[in-house]
Amino acid sequence: MKITKLETFVVPPRWLFLKIETDQGVFGWGEPVVEGRAATVKTAVEELGDYLLGKDPLLIEDHWQVMYRSGFYRGGPILMSAIAGIDQALWDIKGKYYNASIADLMGGACRDKIKVYSWIGGDRPSEVGKSAKEAVDKGFTAIKMNGTEELQYVDSYDKIDAAVERIAAVREAVGGNIGIGIDFHGRVHKPMAKVLVKELEQYRPMFIEEPVLPENNEILRDIAGLTNIPIATGERMFSRWDFKDLFTGGHVDIIQPDLSHAGGITECKKIFSMAEAYDIAVAPHCPLGPIALASCLQVDATSHNAFIQEQSLGIHYNHGNDLLDYLSDPSVLDYKDGYVAMLQGPGLGITINEEYVREQAKIGHNWKNPVWRHKDNSVAEW
Repeated sequence: MKITKLETFVVPPRWLFLKIETDQGVFGWGEPVVEGRAATVKTAVEELGDYLLGKDPLLIEDHWQVMYRSGFYRGGPILMSAIAGIDQALWDIKGKYYNASIADLMGGACRDKIKVYSWIGGDRPSEVGKSAKEAVDKGFTAIKMNGTEELQYVDSYDKIDAAVERIAAVREAVGGNIGIGIDFHGRVHKPMAKVLVKELEQYRPMFIEEPVLPENNEILRDIAGLTNIPIATGERMFSRWDFKDLFTGGHVDIIQPDLSHAGGITECKKIFSMAEAYDIAVAPHCPLGPIALASCLQVDATSHNAFIQEQSLGIHYNHGNDLLDYLSDPSVLDYKDGYVAMLQGPGLGITINEEYVREQAKIGHNWKNPVWRHKDNSVAEW
């Protein structure tokens, strides 16, 4: 079996899909994208695709090593996301070829289902109490929200009070047994992060996410010493080498690698296993499309330390197209009592509606994240 074609599709709301075809008619789907940089990743996929044409798609580990190591400059969001989408598609082909799920090929599932959480509140969180209650009424037992708007390095306490009031409103709306993930989104710098973690402790969050930017991960040690709230990070880290210092530092409780950014299924399985050796939990990042989510679920199924899965159904980015719209059979991602069952079909376990993909690719997108500024007109973290 040989790879004959790689084809990319820029589709709304902000995704990039990849189809890899073979000379035996077996094909696979991947989702290589950096939010806001779809065109750049598309080009990277095309560059890597030159090597793959004519190769045996089943030799996934070797292809991964060539794609990663054959470039003198390696790593980073663009190249690792391109590798990730290709890797997903190759695993999809392999599963279909052997008529087995990817999880089965990786040793089999160690769970029947995994908890999922729902996003509430948007980029600038508002009406979060109402939104949280609506999510719980739909069956979710965990939610996540942005904790704050932009903050200066040192900012006023009225912004801290507003953030705390929002979390308090959510806890009051959903009661004590619903998990609340609070995403700082890298918007908070060390001085204000130290204040926020102390203020939020009383509301017993499920975790705080990216309390500081990943390039400042050494600060997590200081923050961990101030709070008993579990600390999560990792959506902007792209390989097992990026995670090494995080594991050995002992100051993070949950990692959140993204299966469409951190080298795909091959690499993330290794990252998950490394984390398990340090007694660190995994909650994969996935505010993306159905291929990315299916990839997450395949690795979640085989990973003992995966405890909850992000998913994008109804997220504020999904205007016009949502998570299930590109699937021929959306029922395979049917949420029940706050969980989703492990996917059972061959390969990724989902069937992409290719006709719909091609229709939407004619529309495409040019999604970019907003540019925020502080009152003094300096650029703020989004």
